[in-house]
Amino acid sequence: MASLKLSAMPPRARARSYDPAKTRTAVIAQLRLVRKAAEELDATGLDAPTRFGGRTVRELVAHAAMAVTSVVRLLERPAPPAREVTVTGWAAALAAHADPIDEETAAAGEDLGGLLERAEARFAETASVAPGDRLLATRVGAMRLEDYLVTRCVELVVHADDLTAATGVPVRHDRQALATAVRVLADALAAKAPGGSVELRIPPFAVVQCVEGPRHTRGTPPNVVETDPLTWIRLATGRLTWAEALDSAPLSASGDRADLSAHLPVLGRAHTV
Repeated sequence: MASLKLSAMPPRARARSYDPAKTRTAVIAQLRLVRKAAEELDATGLDAPTRFGGRTVRELVAHAAMAVTSVVRLLERPAPPAREVTVTGWAAALAAHADPIDEETAAAGEDLGGLLERAEARFAETASVAPGDRLLATRVGAMRLEDYLVTRCVELVVHADDLTAATGVPVRHDRQALATAVRVLADALAAKAPGGSVELRIPPFAVVQCVEGPRHTRGTPPNVVETDPLTWIRLATGRLTWAEALDSAPLSASGDRADLSAHLPVLGRAHTV
């Protein structure tokens, strides 16, 4: 596995920034890839179970559409007075807000093609003109639009992988959306387990330091974890356990502190829009 040559990085001094225009484009691109995959499924495929909270493929695709149209719904509501949640805070708070999606997903209807097409059109029309610093009253607290758009990349990338697992047909990932999801979840781990004793590498997209303990100052760190983007996303969202990844996935962990199992997942399996 190719390594990122970013050893001995200092701890991140400020939150990672994302280009809102690129994020909007990535959301649309990933939604289109989900739509293309869904259009190729027959009734049997759409009724197949998924690993996402016991939902069917049909319900999973409907949820992906609503993950995008939630942007429109939130923009239609009054803006809250002050920012409460960052992207990393969204990841930390999400597990407590998973239940309300059940009714919304069930109510989505069965015209998936039309649902996805309308979701893209409404998103493109509304999100493209709203300012990035517009505050949205999300379930986990008030967030900037530019931050909430980043979370839509995470939702779509994760559920595209869920769709692949359920149908056996690979669903492509938009590169920008995949990179965004990897970085959000890596930063969420660094926030959940702060420190500098372990370096997590997910080439070619991210490298972060985490876990309390001795901090290295030069050269190769004594504790290194390295994996590929999709394996990291599955670990970070509870789709794959640490033991399973060590046994069957491209995951390497070296050093006495390199076992991250106690800090995973960073995002629950049944996350919400």
